[in-house]
Amino acid sequence: MNHGGNIYRFAERLGYQLEDILDFSANINPEQAVDPGLIQTGSLQPYADPNYTALKQSLKSRYPHPAGVDMEVFNGASAAIFALLRWLKPNDLVLYTPLYVEYAQIAIQLGCKLHNIDRFGSLTAAIPKNSTVIFVNPATPDGQLYTMQDLLKQWQEVGCTIIVDESFLDFCIADSVAGHIASYDKLYVIKSLSKFYGCAGIRIGFVLAAAYVINELKRFEPAWKLSSFDMAYIQQALANTAFIEQTQQQTTYRRELLNKALQASNLFERIYPGQANFLLTKLRNNGDGHALQEQIASAKILIRVCDNFTGLNESHVRFAVKDETAIERLAQQLKEVR
Repeated sequence: MNHGGNIYRFAERLGYQLEDILDFSANINPEQAVDPGLIQTGSLQPYADPNYTALKQSLKSRYPHPAGVDMEVFNGASAAIFALLRWLKPNDLVLYTPLYVEYAQIAIQLGCKLHNIDRFGSLTAAIPKNSTVIFVNPATPDGQLYTMQDLLKQWQEVGCTIIVDESFLDFCIADSVAGHIASYDKLYVIKSLSKFYGCAGIRIGFVLAAAYVINELKRFEPAWKLSSFDMAYIQQALANTAFIEQTQQQTTYRRELLNKALQASNLFERIYPGQANFLLTKLRNNGDGHALQEQIASAKILIRVCDNFTGLNESHVRFAVKDETAIERLAQQLKEVR
């Protein structure tokens, strides 16, 4: 799986220490809701609760959903994606591109027939009846936040199974589509917790679906998918409710700082308007993002060239929203690029 740039390969190639690298390639909140050194895990001696009861109660408080809807937790959103598609076994899979490469990779492994729809071109393009649709909202790598009501109606009219990935929705002031599951049981919502809570090393994601679907998914899942430490960390992070509004406000402010820094560099012909914790750009004159990476590598800055997103190429570069000091360092380096 390819999330962001490969910071380990970057560090090894250039002889850098990981902690010295400014990683603008990975869309992870630079702030954390809880200090990892203060995690209260209780005893690590017994096996963790295989039903994840306390964790699910915390998740349900943070992400409420209607009666008849349930959740299953996974060792990260990628594991949730794979488990759900493996269970659904779709024949026709519609991907609204660009989006993560993971979906296409998993679909190919499962033998699905892929149909790519360019969402920059037309969201209303015809799709096969009874197909499975995957839509990321807000989208990656551009961060566009979509109003979902009309899209849901459009897909339901042709009998689609619908998967909405809301891994970046927490950065926005917007409603989940989870409330629609009660009236359309072929709707599934995937969530990642690592992005918003700044903990990519804590692998927890979940699926929201009709309760009978969750019961079916559980049949194919092993016990003890999550460690006691992972669960304790996330439960304490979820308890920090002030972190939600703080992060949303901080992200909006810092995203604008990043936008201004990118504009001031005069390197980009387009900066895509986004509502998540990253911005997609296109270099002037179809420039090469890999060449840009080499020019700023000496400053220990890592960026994300988006040439492995369907419909994009090496001139598309994504920048994660980081703190003010990191953004200023990036701005200074971009001004020196010729």
